[in-house]
Amino acid sequence: MDREEFALAATTNDLTRESEARGAADCIEFRMDKAEDPLAQLENYDGELPIIATNRSQWFGGNAIDHGRLDRLMEAARSESVEMVDIELETARGKEWVLEEFRETDIELIISFHEFEETPDQTTLDAIIEECAQYGDIAKVATFANDRTDTLRMLRAINSATEDGIQIAGISMGEIGSHVRVLGPLYGSKLGYAPLETDTSEYAPGQISLQRVRSLIDAIEQGEAATQIIDGVEERAPASHGYSQTD
Repeated sequence: MDREEFALAATTNDLTRESEARGAADCIEFRMDKAEDPLAQLENYDGELPIIATNRSQWFGGNAIDHGRLDRLMEAARSESVEMVDIELETARGKEWVLEEFRETDIELIISFHEFEETPDQTTLDAIIEECAQYGDIAKVATFANDRTDTLRMLRAINSATEDGIQIAGISMGEIGSHVRVLGPLYGSKLGYAPLETDTSEYAPGQISLQRVRSLIDAIEQGEAATQIIDGVEERAPASHGYSQTD
């Protein structure tokens, strides 16, 4: 993947669906923690799209138990199809030596931070992004937006990080923050995430299906008015608040 350009990742726990993502996605985020026999899936993978391996702990909104979690992620990192792995900031802080082991597999590190209830103040948010960047190649920060001010704070953080030379993936979770998933690339966000159409019900409010995100981003690049993009996102946003914690 070219990290100088924005990349859209199709999130799935089933690698046999990779063909459904082609043409819209630039890569696959493989949610190992939600997958059935993930290592076997990786071994049998013959798709075209490169893979981001994520094995999210229950502590950070995923399904994986802590025992053996990083070992399975390390095994995934050795797969020829895996180009990046996602490691939580909290894990990087406590087990920095593990990062060097991952780097020996010749993959890139996404260091991620998730806040499922709020968006920190600007100074704190900027500091979190900077810390993620110190540990990894891409700083991924996803926070919950309770109001429009939160979304503006995230866009400002994305823009500032980009100006400072940080490879940033900034996400505002929740319905209010959904448009940041589309507008983020305009401010420098290098990585976005979207589920396949039939998977949207498994993810948090604010998630937009893969094909929809791609079409909206393409529309912006072609000069379509930003207000039309935001209106389209808001019309699509689900009303239900029953969701699992994920980005």
